Amino acid sequence: MNSNLDFVRIFDTTLRDGEQCPGAAMSENEKIEIALQLAKMNVDVIEAGFPVSSPVQFQAVQRISREVEGPIIAALARAVRPDLEAAAKAIIPAKKRRIHTFIASSPIHMKFKLGKDPAEVLKMAVEAVKICRDHVDDVEFSPEDATRSEPEFLRELCEAVIEAGATTINIPDTVGYTTPYEYGELFKFLIQNVKGSEKAIFSAHCHNDLGLATSNSLAAILNGARQIECTVNGIGERAGNTAMEEVVMALRTRKDKFGIQTRIQTEEIAKASYLVKTITGMVVQPNKAVVGANAFAHESGIHQDGVLKNRETYEIMTPESVGIQSNRMVLGRHSGRAGFKDRIVRLGFSPHPEELEAAYQRFLEIADRKKEIFDEDIRALFADESRKSSNDKYVLESFHVTTGTKSTPTASIRLSIEGNLKEESATGDGPVDSIFKAIQKATISDVELIKLVISPVTEGQDALAEASVTLEKHGERVVGKASSTDIIEACSQAYISALNRFSMN
Repeated sequence: MNSNLDFVRIFDTTLRDGEQCPGAAMSENEKIEIALQLAKMNVDVIEAGFPVSSPVQFQAVQRISREVEGPIIAALARAVRPDLEAAAKAIIPAKKRRIHTFIASSPIHMKFKLGKDPAEVLKMAVEAVKICRDHVDDVEFSPEDATRSEPEFLRELCEAVIEAGATTINIPDTVGYTTPYEYGELFKFLIQNVKGSEKAIFSAHCHNDLGLATSNSLAAILNGARQIECTVNGIGERAGNTAMEEVVMALRTRKDKFGIQTRIQTEEIAKASYLVKTITGMVVQPNKAVVGANAFAHESGIHQDGVLKNRETYEIMTPESVGIQSNRMVLGRHSGRAGFKDRIVRLGFSPHPEELEAAYQRFLEIADRKKEIFDEDIRALFADESRKSSNDKYVLESFHVTTGTKSTPTASIRLSIEGNLKEESATGDGPVDSIFKAIQKATISDVELIKLVISPVTEGQDALAEASVTLEKHGERVVGKASSTDIIEACSQAYISALNRFSMN
């Protein structure tokens, strides 16, 4: 028996398919930060990007290949030579390398997108796999839109690419069309009928258009799939991809049903979720499975009573199992550096002394405004401080905003620009708009505001607000983030953060 069949591989595509989610573009340094966390989680494969798509993508994949150890580093490529050679070149620095190549196989895609018949597609697929094998031993092949493909052609295609040297066969539900029963039956059919299927790992890649991505992935596992392609928080195109945390915890929690596990360090899940949320600005819904703010919250008196008597009455997994502390150390204005540092470390951060001190000073500022500081507040303010740089071009020194129901909102700011102070004021359609316009006047920045997202970090009237600002300049987009108990301050600092990202590029 193939020894690779006794566990489920996690192929994380947060940095490739996840980044294709509108508004989720990441900088090179942010991709490295996420890739390092994925490696810490012990994912089996990191799909680092699509190298041929742009020089920036190529460089990011190359850097991940060079700096991230542990997982296999995969690069995506269409079944054409320029893509394949770019992918092969980008992953050269990686100790473990994979090229993931694909071509559409459904009638609708072959006819309208490719303009090719099945015989041409099969030939291109085989040639692509052979080119890959000239560069690497680990080759993954995906027949795009597999769930709307003719099963017999799919069988023929998989058989041909395995013979050509493919080591992983991915069966993608590209448009989230299939159902658990159908998907499971498709895996069963292919594994039983593809000649040489025992030489390859079969993989599931699902999209969530009908809300079935996790269910479909689990159905595939029950029918022989031993790799799941997924993203942190389920981010991805349209309705997203299979959520990594959901599949991993379903296998762990229901081992009686599935009888097979992943190799993920589940205690790192919450940190990964928060990291991806803050970097992409994609808010995690409160009732999101496993990582949502309410995933381990109990408000009903009946539920609270049950949990207090026996946790398993209403919790099927422990918060600790995904890296969430069940007990909460109350931090406030009288807390010292020792208690603050202990909390930071317990939340999974490894701060440098200067980062810790800056975060502690911000903590004291917030503690003067809030009665109690929660774990989510700590994560947010530490993330803010760790992303600041002494080389930032712009620093917001102070601001003042006046607004009211019968007055024109006006903002005045004091900004440090490379050490030189500048003051400006502006009016706008609301306090946030006025302060953004004042910053634009002070910085003479030719940028366009694409998106502003404001979300509470915790509950209550004194909740910390987290702002995410997306700016665009000459076709390039950046995201700036900041948090504060003052929404206007959070928005202002997020805007400044985004401007500083442009100045670093």
